[in-house]
Amino acid sequence: MLFDLPDHKTLYAALLARDDRFDGQAYICVSSTGIFCRLTCPARKPKQENCTFFATIGECIEAGFRPCKRCHPLQAAALADPTIAALLHALDERPDLRWTERHIEQLGYDLSTVRRSFKRQFGMTFLEMARQRRLREGFETLATGGKIITAQHEAKFESSSAFRAAFARLLGCAPADLRADRLLRATWIPTSLGDMIAVSSRSHLHLLEFVDRKGLPAELARLQAASKEGIGIGTLPPSEQAAEELAEYFAAQSNRFLTPLALAGSAFTRQVWDALREIPVGETRSYSDIARQIGRPTAVRAVARANGANQIALMIPCHRVIGADGSLTGYGGGLWRKQRLIEIERQLKTAKEEKTT
Repeated sequence: MLFDLPDHKTLYAALLARDDRFDGQAYICVSSTGIFCRLTCPARKPKQENCTFFATIGECIEAGFRPCKRCHPLQAAALADPTIAALLHALDERPDLRWTERHIEQLGYDLSTVRRSFKRQFGMTFLEMARQRRLREGFETLATGGKIITAQHEAKFESSSAFRAAFARLLGCAPADLRADRLLRATWIPTSLGDMIAVSSRSHLHLLEFVDRKGLPAELARLQAASKEGIGIGTLPPSEQAAEELAEYFAAQSNRFLTPLALAGSAFTRQVWDALREIPVGETRSYSDIARQIGRPTAVRAVARANGANQIALMIPCHRVIGADGSLTGYGGGLWRKQRLIEIERQLKTAKEEKTT
């Protein structure tokens, strides 16, 4: 919690006035509907006695309230910025374009503002994101047996050196190092919250991460070092299964992840990961909750380290861990993405409850 909430009367007055000074700083939970909203929500205002105010989204979720479908309090903060939303839409419309600063200026946007906004929300600039999107095309060409020069052209890189350098920055290795005959193979999986990289053997999934995670090159390097022959490229059964399960998950249709996982970690770390997988969909826990669950109540920091060491995102749901004060703590895939994942899982929980009633 970043500040002390004003009193109930002040916040209710702000709700009635749709005062944007409190937007994102306080949230209204309505007991008569079970919904929580931004204070700027355009919906009909509830009676004062039905209102409870919290400083964080996490507290609202923990209290059992569902996000409002009109003001979308769990919507990614990034998408609340009209400039970011417009440029992401433009990127979806023209993923093959070799985006430059000139293109951004032609759309009427200030370069420094765009750069700061994207770095703050995504940890990368818009141009870096566009290049990453093009790299996907090159990766998929290589995965289907295409030559490096063909992959370079598919990714719209003018020079082979630039293509190799961009590839190495993202994956920690050159395109030529990803051969199709290795026991461990990398696959690119597009999702509605950004592309992911999966690495699997014929029997188990070893890694699943969003491609913009800063720690991804280091994680891939560790897998490379642990494997006698390194990582190849191409789809294997666990990656195919993961892609199918992720598609159902992001469509809020299923949270069943049955892909066999290769869990490389100490006994304590695996114990923490098991506890994460036991958190019901649509619910969250704190590090101290996990520590108590595994019978190590004083090992909160060790639990946090084990949580951070997870390299199989979503299937080992470290995104379900929030701060002890109910705040949405840091997430390797980005806080905006963590908010959206919680929203998806609330939808899954609601749909499941409706089926059983």
